[in-house]
Amino acid sequence: MNLWLMKSEPETFGWDDLVRDGKTEWDGVRNYTAALNLKAMKVGDRAFFYHSVQGLEIVGIMEVSREAKPDGDGKHWVSVEVKPVEPLAKPVTLKAVKAEPRLAEMDLVKFSRLSVGKVTPDEWKQVIDMSKA
Repeated sequence: MNLWLMKSEPETFGWDDLVRDGKTEWDGVRNYTAALNLKAMKVGDRAFFYHSVQGLEIVGIMEVSREAKPDGDGKHWVSVEVKPVEPLAKPVTLKAVKAEPRLAEMDLVKFSRLSVGKVTPDEWKQVIDMSKA
């Protein structure tokens, strides 16, 4: 199972919207690296849901429920379907992530504008632990 972090602006589509809807098509990604990450996702992979622009915090855990299909031109862009798994015990802010030395290499820190990034198992565990502190 691979681990990811996916960003959405909460005023456009937030964690509560995902929970209400039960699933969503994660589409509209128009960055080549993020699109490659979407293409690499497999059913059952887990992803953190991150509120970008407003909030700047990891708020929940999602699961990939359908692998990539064409989105738009069918050449470069794809979408996946995700469903909610559970909210974090408490949100983990970007400030807290940046302050944690063990997360210094996390895509969220290194590539701040990347909307779909990889998460290592150690990073995943650290964020979960931080949400429970």
